[in-house]
Amino acid sequence: MARTEKKKDVVLVGFGWTGAIMGIELANEGLEVLALERGHDQATVPDFQYPNMIDELKYGIRYGMMEKPANTTVTIRRSLDEEALPYRSLGTFLLGTGVGGAGTHWNGLNWRPMQSEYRLKSYVTEKFGADVMTEDMTIQDYPMTYEELEPHFDRFEKVAGISGTAGNINGKIVEGGNPFEAPRSDEYPMPAMPSTWDGVKFRDAAKAAGYHPFPSPGGIASKDYKNEYNMQMGPCNHCGFCERYGCYNYSKSSPQTAIIDALKRKKNFEYRVNSEVLRVEKAADGKTVTGVTYFDHKTGEEVFQPADLVILTAFALNNVHLMLVSGIGQPYDPNTNEGVVGRNYAYQITGGYTLFFKDENFNPFIGTGANGFCIDDFGIDNIDFAKEGFVGGAYWRAGQTNGQPGHTMPLPAGTPSWGAGWKKGIGEWYGHAMNIGAHGSVMSYRGHYLDLDPTYKDRHGRPMLRMTYNWHPNEIRQTQFMKQKMEPVAKSMNPTTLQEGFKKEGAMFDVRPYQTTHNTGGTVTGDDPKTSVLNRYLQSWDCHNLFVMGANTFPQNTQYNPTGMVGGLAYWAAEHIRKDYLPNPRPLV
Repeated sequence: MARTEKKKDVVLVGFGWTGAIMGIELANEGLEVLALERGHDQATVPDFQYPNMIDELKYGIRYGMMEKPANTTVTIRRSLDEEALPYRSLGTFLLGTGVGGAGTHWNGLNWRPMQSEYRLKSYVTEKFGADVMTEDMTIQDYPMTYEELEPHFDRFEKVAGISGTAGNINGKIVEGGNPFEAPRSDEYPMPAMPSTWDGVKFRDAAKAAGYHPFPSPGGIASKDYKNEYNMQMGPCNHCGFCERYGCYNYSKSSPQTAIIDALKRKKNFEYRVNSEVLRVEKAADGKTVTGVTYFDHKTGEEVFQPADLVILTAFALNNVHLMLVSGIGQPYDPNTNEGVVGRNYAYQITGGYTLFFKDENFNPFIGTGANGFCIDDFGIDNIDFAKEGFVGGAYWRAGQTNGQPGHTMPLPAGTPSWGAGWKKGIGEWYGHAMNIGAHGSVMSYRGHYLDLDPTYKDRHGRPMLRMTYNWHPNEIRQTQFMKQKMEPVAKSMNPTTLQEGFKKEGAMFDVRPYQTTHNTGGTVTGDDPKTSVLNRYLQSWDCHNLFVMGANTFPQNTQYNPTGMVGGLAYWAAEHIRKDYLPNPRPLV
């Protein structure tokens, strides 16, 4: 029988970016707030301190900051006809663990989606006609507008400490920024970071081709900074240990650096680690939730934690899994196209060129996770879908993130993979390569979804989350379009050797190589309970005292890294919980 704890006003499930945002916003309202984190405790000091954190073998290769598949994983298949198998070895995406979640080891790239992406289905239909969408495409509009979300994007950027150059302030195009971005109300809180040589080379080549390069926006401090919670950041030293690592220099935007240390000081806030939530408990009438049941890994027992308000603030896949195992919302069925939980899962598609220069050294040990220059000339707002035969877009970026020889060692095709020939290749080419990458959107489709696996169970006896996903012809056409546009730019830079890495027709989803951790959808936000799990305030249609945060709320995947959107939506939801829900708890419709 589960142990029962004292009731809290609010329980947060997961303690990363959204858990930290919700925690401090609701604690500031005077509520008793508890965050439950399945992983371990970790803080900048002592856990990220130098030189312990700068260990490529432990963190870069052996994934020391990631959740081990033996503890938590999913099963994956590429079609309804395949049998799903467990994701046993980390590859295509890396799930974080511990306090701060993936926000501790991300690369820092931070974006707001383009304006059309908030009303994508309407935009496509009105501008190009519904026929450009494939029959199985299930894209949707967001139920909130960019104008409504803009103040919350601005606030997240100022809390997180984002460096960048604005390109559109209140409709005025600003030289040097992204001219295609949605209008923002203010500049970035910090100026853009300096770029390494590869980014500068790409900037000049893109500009010569008639494109509009701008510095990568990212959560890497370009100077000293203090946010509204009096949390401080120090200027980055470009050490090259961002993605897969915690920042020892207080320079990378993370929940620890931006919020958590301020939140810990509040007497009405508490967090418990090694506390894995197993399910959300519903009231007898099914219209509200009463709290959560979690497994205490320290005592080895189940614990019931009652609460007036439950907010799921875990990683996207975990939030969907909890909704399914808790029986909240109707599970999606691709055969009937009915149900909502698990619907509209999407991933990210990437591609690019690697350029080798025999006589140029890029000093790859200098870098940050969000370094370099980008272009948005082939973003989703800037493509004629009817002409090109696909729906979607991508931004391009060149900027080295690290020179770690264990897992970042680009070598020309044909170089032996071991032995004397491999050593010779490293001697000739280490430091002589750069990359131009395209980071593309992915649409939602009827056959791409998440559900409970009928065969495999996790260590607690719950059915594992099953992912059904494959590359779709629409996205293959998109990435091949990017290849055709990128090749002339890459060749104009006169590399000694050039090799491409774009997915071709017939490519199948492969979980072995790392691609991105950008999983979206499954509990999407919308105006219609028949096609969404959450209303426009990220509140469950079924249980009004349950809110769900994260990229799992996206109706389809944007062309950008999701953190900026996740942070903006969290502040949007927090405002409406504080102002609209707490004074009168009810469905906010």
